[in-house]
Amino acid sequence: MKRVKYGEMFELFYSITTGLGFTESKAMTAAGIFTDNSCDGVYSHGLNRFPRFVSYIEKGVVAPCAEPAKEISFGAIERWNGNLGIGCTNAYQAMERAVALASEYGIGCVAMRNTNHWMRGGTYGIEAASKGFIGICWTNTAANMPAWGAKSCSVGNNPLVFAFPLKSAPMVIDGALAQYSYGALESAVMDGRKLPFPGGFDADGRLTDDPAAILATNRVLPIGFWKGSGYSLLLDVIGAALSGGLTVPDVARMGDEIALTQVFIAIDPEKTSSREAVDEMSNKLIREFKTAEPVEEGKPIYYPGEKAALTRKENIKNGIPVNETIWDEMLAKAASFPHAKNPTSALDMWMKMRIQSAK
Repeated sequence: MKRVKYGEMFELFYSITTGLGFTESKAMTAAGIFTDNSCDGVYSHGLNRFPRFVSYIEKGVVAPCAEPAKEISFGAIERWNGNLGIGCTNAYQAMERAVALASEYGIGCVAMRNTNHWMRGGTYGIEAASKGFIGICWTNTAANMPAWGAKSCSVGNNPLVFAFPLKSAPMVIDGALAQYSYGALESAVMDGRKLPFPGGFDADGRLTDDPAAILATNRVLPIGFWKGSGYSLLLDVIGAALSGGLTVPDVARMGDEIALTQVFIAIDPEKTSSREAVDEMSNKLIREFKTAEPVEEGKPIYYPGEKAALTRKENIKNGIPVNETIWDEMLAKAASFPHAKNPTSALDMWMKMRIQSAK
């Protein structure tokens, strides 16, 4: 598989986003998020997702220059309007604000309505954890998952993220409430792979590991069966209550998956424990977690987020694997715009932001 350097991928995304009318700051953040997603091995929400992201901008359903705006504040809780802007930059800003609130109150919550797809939710958990905060966030979606016992889609797969700061690499769990996200199903089809476990139902109503058959029916399997669809419903109503935003059925009536509702929570663990105590507790937990006997000898047990950190190191060293068809398509898209101003400076700024966050 073709591999490209981190900087090469960033500059491609930056060139396209500036060509689409993003401000330099938004172009930098969006390019950095998409590049990091691919670099961490989440290809379904990195390069592979980028053409669809571009199509939403070109269709006019996502406003590249819109800024999120605070509507009301309740101390440590704020309600924001995303103004149908860029989902990933809105989300990055929302978690940044939640962290600022947590620095003051110990906990901060930003509930955002009228925003768009945030791409990889783990990005915002890592954003909080890299600053030393616990991060919790979730989003609703269009109606893309059947409730347990139903055939038609009436709930969203509503991804949920938890992140905890560790010195080595943050613990991060980022999962849709379906066994596999649609991005993961699409990537499996693209790569010609079966799923490791059954992920949904085929046209005959049978559980299957064939991602194409699941995409044909849209009958993805909720995690934990009835538990997954129950969590989905509760996250949806809590998010809408906090933000004043749309629920999944409302989003479904929009035609495109836009005007989403999201919640971002940051907690400062040092408000209740010392940094030393938090580090000692978490490191002890991880050590004991890893002493479990593996099913296959020689295969280590990873804590959530560890494997992505190892993938990042490998891809920084050897280059990020890319689907050549999509890569060439995006190169052609970039060539249709004037050459972006200062892509190298934008890359340097993004890398400095990430290094400062990790201190």
